[in-house]
Amino acid sequence: MKNNTAYDYKKNRGSFTLISGPCVIESEGLCLEIAREIKKIAGELEIPFVFKASYDKANRTAVENYRGPGLKAGLKILEKVKEKTGVPVLTDVHSCEEVEAASKVVDIIQIPAYLCQQTSLTIKVAETGKTVNIKKAQFLSPWDIKKVINKVKSTGNEKIIITERGSVFGYSTLITDMRAFTIMKAYGYPVIFDVTHAVRIPGFTSADARGGTPEMILPMALAGVGAGSDGLFIETHPNCKEALCDASSMLQLDRLKELLIKAKKVYEIVRN
Repeated sequence: MKNNTAYDYKKNRGSFTLISGPCVIESEGLCLEIAREIKKIAGELEIPFVFKASYDKANRTAVENYRGPGLKAGLKILEKVKEKTGVPVLTDVHSCEEVEAASKVVDIIQIPAYLCQQTSLTIKVAETGKTVNIKKAQFLSPWDIKKVINKVKSTGNEKIIITERGSVFGYSTLITDMRAFTIMKAYGYPVIFDVTHAVRIPGFTSADARGGTPEMILPMALAGVGAGSDGLFIETHPNCKEALCDASSMLQLDRLKELLIKAKKVYEIVRN
């Protein structure tokens, strides 16, 4: 497969960046609908945009929860998104066996938070030469992420993004330590704030209204950007209540533009 779409890591390093899309691939049509709408919004606001969706949510809480179409079918859909919208795409991998196939399609390979300490997986992803998005686990401190960065760098790959998604506080709460952005940015790589996962409430099913606090997405996003985040990771859906994954913590698609306008203004104030 050959495709001219690519993520320019060096060009985008100094720009407010958006990684956004549905939590999981539900269908080709839905992915295209979401990607086209976000592309339109990001284009109007002059924000670099990377489309994100998972072909397999391998870390779902319950066995009956929807996981996605799987590797082969999911990558075909992500390939279609690239071809028909011209935007770069990101997805996560869960085993070394998936990396080669994913690297042929996606522009950024994401190491999931729960797996960010898996050395073999990290090295395998880094060796593709693709941009690597490291999700900082809920159980890691900001300074622990430097060890993961060093694993990627050991392969000669320095196209690294770090994504903050909150930290576990007790059993059923996530908090975002705003100091983490300053700490992790000191390592020399862009730090993105995954604000929609940060408002999840562990222990509830993704369709349960108690499983997230979406009303906190806007204030948390602005706080994160104000604290130094280089961009936002936002899972979004045109009808969150019907989403098959993380329904209670995603941002309604028709509210994305308003959030990005405000977040970009904060970003510009902080940078200037």
